[in-house]
Amino acid sequence: MTALRRSILLLLMICLGCAAQSAAPDVAQRIERKVRAFYSLPTQVKVSVGALKASEFPNYDSVTITLDNGGREKKEVEFLLSKDGKTLVRWTKLDLSKDPYAETMSKIDTSGRPVRGNKDAKVVAVNYDDFQCPYCSHMHSTLFPELLKEYGDRVAFVYKDFPLSEIHPWATHAAVDANCLAAQNNDAYWEFADYIHANQKDVNAEKDHEKQFGIIDNLTLLQGQKHNLNTSKLQACVKAQNDSAVKASVKEGESLGISATPTMFINGQEVDGALPASELRGILDHALQQAGVPAPAHPQGAASPVESKPSGK
Repeated sequence: MTALRRSILLLLMICLGCAAQSAAPDVAQRIERKVRAFYSLPTQVKVSVGALKASEFPNYDSVTITLDNGGREKKEVEFLLSKDGKTLVRWTKLDLSKDPYAETMSKIDTSGRPVRGNKDAKVVAVNYDDFQCPYCSHMHSTLFPELLKEYGDRVAFVYKDFPLSEIHPWATHAAVDANCLAAQNNDAYWEFADYIHANQKDVNAEKDHEKQFGIIDNLTLLQGQKHNLNTSKLQACVKAQNDSAVKASVKEGESLGISATPTMFINGQEVDGALPASELRGILDHALQQAGVPAPAHPQGAASPVESKPSGK
């Protein structure tokens, strides 16, 4: 029995040795020098070559190279190394069984959010918005009313909160007030959003933060009166300034990698920055095409090819 156990242990050690073995010192050194030079890595970044493992590609082993910037940032990168040690291949394996855009949309909670356009649409455009952001104001004026007129019957437009409170001191307050309106009336929310985005300068003109908040609260209560909302309920909500929902929206946005506004996701495809209407038409048309919905007719001279791509920030 003891001999059998020793045989099994020896066999396991042999298999492990076959599955993972270190690259020869000279090969590891050549790999480090090539990676460091190719990616222009500074000297403080440590390059570590991991053990060789069998890969799914003939004549190549898999090797993980770790880049460590003094503990501040650490990244593992997968490579393939030819059996003769002469070729290093950077590769990325993509899982085609999962839809990355659908996965992104599954992380966005739109329940209870005001909707403009067709609430049952197959294409959903979720915009992370900051009421004090000038670029958000530009995006808002492009979406509403211009693109809403064209896409309102086939796209659902949803706003989520992403106030950059460190540089926009009244943005969170405005988001809370807008949500107080949304709790009672969809149109009241959107009319408030329209007004604030079009008149940011009026709030910014008042330098005292408390007075800025007062301006926003007055606008909120006027919207409540216009839409015959429950005044006492609205006043209580405005006074409480419960920002938990706003914080949850920011946390959600950060989990999606958002760091600036406006950032929009159209059926999961990220769109960064305040793009012109022509580019947004191209992205929306492409999303509609993917969803099996015909694109709308565009104003003369405003049509955009469906293969248009969003620009970066």
